[in-house]
Amino acid sequence: MRDIYLAKQRIAPIVLRTSLVSSPILEDHVGTSVYLKLEGLQETGSFKIRGAANKMLNLTEEEKTRGVIAVSTGNHGRAVSYVAKTLGIQAVICLSEGVPRNKIDALKHLGAEIVMHGKTYDDATEHAFRLQKKRGLTMIHPFDDPFVIAGQGTIGLELLEDLPEIDTAIVPLSGGGLISGIALALKSANPAIRVIGVTMDRAPVMYHSLKAGKPVEMKEEETIADALVGGLGPVNHYTFRMCQGYVGEAVLVSEEEIAEAMAFCLEQHRLVVEGGGAVGIAALLHRRVGELGRNVVVVLSGSNVDLPVLLKVAEKYRLPGG
Repeated sequence: MRDIYLAKQRIAPIVLRTSLVSSPILEDHVGTSVYLKLEGLQETGSFKIRGAANKMLNLTEEEKTRGVIAVSTGNHGRAVSYVAKTLGIQAVICLSEGVPRNKIDALKHLGAEIVMHGKTYDDATEHAFRLQKKRGLTMIHPFDDPFVIAGQGTIGLELLEDLPEIDTAIVPLSGGGLISGIALALKSANPAIRVIGVTMDRAPVMYHSLKAGKPVEMKEEETIADALVGGLGPVNHYTFRMCQGYVGEAVLVSEEEIAEAMAFCLEQHRLVVEGGGAVGIAALLHRRVGELGRNVVVVLSGSNVDLPVLLKVAEKYRLPGG
């Protein structure tokens, strides 16, 4: 917990303290108070800037001089590139062919060196580690790193400050860095707070790993929740174990349910939310979570959705009378 407080102080000049807003329409739907944590308002459009900033601000001067490398489905790479530019560090970002064009374009504007390799996230990961060794770079892991986890945990501190009565946090689930950090902060304050992970039903690696009791590998599938794509890596040191200990329940939502949630956010709250960020809304709309408690927070983790995709989703899932 101390590391999360240190992270909060360290990253404050770079990271936005995001808003927590109520959702009356979701409250009517589920019968309890619902609040939305708006991480899509960050400068880079997602929560990833928190962990990236905390990790990179802890680098030695020698590590900063050599430069950093990251593998990403888009949001982590954008965060690393932004922080690197802010701190004057050279960054290399490895992406697979599956990364959406809008996220690639955003990276290019930040001045990072972009390396495209392989069809999947795991392909890009293997190549990134080869480049790291060859060029002496420091890997900024997207989730399985104590500094990254602590950085994401600052969201939990903000939730406790803004809503001390929080009973349940519903958080997107992928590699586990986000939910591990938030859960550590919340449960350190009150072990009774429930933390629920939500992910897509297409190759949900952490979900099936938790079910199996050990990290598993799965073939990557195309999904509208592209930010949640990817495996746990060849060796997982932290997040799987933390998810086992802290995540009370993990649930799945379908592609159609995620798209509907994106449209809901746009129409009902005028919020742009990408597929990976909207999974918690989908879980509430379709009653995937059992016990909610009196005060529920849904973390909307990012807003980096391709405009044509958003327009298509908005048109298809427009609510009656909308």
